[in-house]
Amino acid sequence: MNIRNFVIIAHIDHGKSTLADRLLELTGTVAQRKMREQFLDQMDLERERGITIKMQPVRMQYELKVKNEKLKINDSETFHFELYTLNLIDTPGHVDFTYEVSRALAAVEGAILLVDATQGIQAQTLANLELAKKENLKIIGVINKIDLVSDSEKIESLKIEVAKLTSQEPEEIIPVSAKTGINVLKILEKVIDEFPAPARNDFVVAKSGGPKVNLPAGGEKPFRALIFDSHFDTYKGVIAYVKVIDGAVRRDTPITTIATKAKIQVLETGIFKPMLSVKDNLKSGEIGYLATGLKDPSLIKVGDTLAANSEIKPLPGYFEPKPMVWASFYPESADNFDLLKTALPKLKLNDASLHFEPETQEALGRGYRLGFLGMLHLDITVERLKREHHLTVVVTTPTVSYRINNKNGSVVEIFTPADWPASNASRSEAGWPDMSGVLTIEEPWVRLEILLPTRFMGNIMKLMDNYRGIYQKNDYLGAYHLILNFDIPLSDILIDFHDRLKSSSEGYASMNYQLTGYRPSDLVKLQILIADEPVEAFSKIVPRNLAYREGNAIVKKLKNIVPKQNFAVALQAAIGGKVIARETISAARKDVTGYLYGGDITRKMKLLEKQKKGKKKRAAFGRVELDSDVYLKMFRDSK
Repeated sequence: MNIRNFVIIAHIDHGKSTLADRLLELTGTVAQRKMREQFLDQMDLERERGITIKMQPVRMQYELKVKNEKLKINDSETFHFELYTLNLIDTPGHVDFTYEVSRALAAVEGAILLVDATQGIQAQTLANLELAKKENLKIIGVINKIDLVSDSEKIESLKIEVAKLTSQEPEEIIPVSAKTGINVLKILEKVIDEFPAPARNDFVVAKSGGPKVNLPAGGEKPFRALIFDSHFDTYKGVIAYVKVIDGAVRRDTPITTIATKAKIQVLETGIFKPMLSVKDNLKSGEIGYLATGLKDPSLIKVGDTLAANSEIKPLPGYFEPKPMVWASFYPESADNFDLLKTALPKLKLNDASLHFEPETQEALGRGYRLGFLGMLHLDITVERLKREHHLTVVVTTPTVSYRINNKNGSVVEIFTPADWPASNASRSEAGWPDMSGVLTIEEPWVRLEILLPTRFMGNIMKLMDNYRGIYQKNDYLGAYHLILNFDIPLSDILIDFHDRLKSSSEGYASMNYQLTGYRPSDLVKLQILIADEPVEAFSKIVPRNLAYREGNAIVKKLKNIVPKQNFAVALQAAIGGKVIARETISAARKDVTGYLYGGDITRKMKLLEKQKKGKKKRAAFGRVELDSDVYLKMFRDSK
C-alpha cells in the first residue's frame, strides 16, 4: 500500500514548520502563489510567536522514480513512476503540549527527529524521542540549519550524537537546510523507502490458517478509528480527526464513540489538503476527518475510539491528561460569564489537555477553575479566549494541586488556598477538613532534566541552590553536553525558573520535566488581610521557610495597588493567627485648617486633633471595598 503516515518531532524552534513548508512545495500540495511561512500553523498566534501550538495534519502526493529491477532495454535500466500518499502531522515542540505530540504519534508509523545544528540536541528532543520509541515507530534523524554552521566537524560530531539516539549509522543522518531546501528531497525519498506502510485491516485470515484474503464489499472488518484531534464547526458540529485502523467509513454510516457511547450518523468524510477536502470514504490506514453533526463538544474526546458499534474493543493507549498547573478564570464583566461557559468546551475540543470546572469566589463572582500542563499552556489559553471568542478574563495566581492525608484514612485534593483545612473544627461540621484531623500534606514533585553545555554546569548548580531541588545524577551526551537530573517540587519551577535557567546559561540550557508523584512537605497557608479582613483571592500555599519572603513581597505589592482610604489601612500577611509581615497605607488627608487666616495656634491643633480622632474611629469599623482593577493588577503582576 503506497501510504506513509509520519510526524516531525523536535524541540521548540528547531525548524519543524519550515521543513513542512518545503515538503508542501516539493509535493506541489500548495500552489506557490498561496505559499507563506509556517503554512501549517493556522493561528495568527502561532505565526506571531514562531511556535507550533496545535498539531496540523496534511495529505501530500508524490511520484517517486522507481527502477525496474527485471526489465532492461538494450542493456539500459528502465524506470517507472509510483504515486505515494504521504500523511504528515506537524507537531508542537514545547513541553506544555506533550499530549498533542503523544496523540499524533499514535496515528502514524514513522517519525522524523529534527535537530537544530546551531543548538544541538535539546531536552524536548529527548522527551519526544522517548514518546516515539514507546509507540514503536521507525525514526529517521535529520540535522537542520546546516547553512548557519560553517564548521563541518561540528556537523559530523552532531551526526554521531543523533545516530546514537536513533539507532542509525552517522552516515544515515541527513543534513538539511529547511530554509533553502538543501537535501529536503532526500528526506522524502527516505520516508518512502524506510517508513512502513500502515497495516491493511480490511481483510481476515482464512479459517484454515491460510493467507490473508480480501473480503468483498460488505464483508470487511467492522470500522474502527482513533480520534487524534477535533474542532467545532457551526454547521457540521464536531469535526473529528481520525486514523482509520479497521474497515472503512463513508457518508451516512452509523457509528458510535466507545468512551462516551454517543451515536453518530456521519455527515461527511474527507482529507486534509491542508484545508478540509471532501472525499467519498476513508479506508484502513488513511488519515482524514469525519463530520459528526454533534453539537455537544463533550461527546467527542481526543484519544477515544470511533467504531461501527459499541461492542467493538477500543484501541489501546487512551488516557485523560492530568493537569499540572491550576488557575481560576473570571470574566472581567460578570455579564460575560455565559460567553466563558460556551467558549471553554469549544477550546477543549482541539485542546484535549485543558481541564475546567465551575467555581465561585465572593470577590470575583462566578468563574471556572482551569487545569493546564504548564505556564505557556495557560498563557496561550488566555490569548485564544481573547482572539477567538473576544473574551478578556481575570486570571488568579497559578498554583498546583495538593493532597491532604487525614488521620481517618481519607485523601482530599485541594487546588486553592480557600480549600485549606481550617485551624479549628468549626468548618468540619459541614464536611470540611480541619488541621486537627490532618496527618500529612503533600505537594507534586517532578523529575527535572536540564540539558546544557558542560561549561555552564557550575552556573546551573549554583542556580539550583536557590531551590528545593534534590540532585540525582548527570548523564553525558557526547563530549560537550550533559543532562542534569533533579527531583524538585513543581511549584518551584512554575513562574520564573525557565527565565533564570536561560540567563545562567546564556540561553543554551533547556529543560523538560515529568511528574513523579506527591511527597509530604511542610506547607502553610499564607493569609492576606486588608483592614483586618481576610482576602482569600490573595492568599497562597507556600513552604513554611519561604512564608516571610512571600508574605513581605505580597503586602509591599498591595501597598502600591490598593487605593488610599479616609483612614489608615493595615496590610498583613499571617500564618494561622500570627502576623509575619505588615505594611500600612496612610490615610488620605484633607487640609481641615485651610480656611483659617490667623489667630492662636491652638485653633489649628484643635482641628487636627478632631480629624485624628475621626480617622481612628473610622479605622475601628471601616471596611475596604476593592475594585476589580486591584485584582487584575495583582494577578497580572504575579504571573
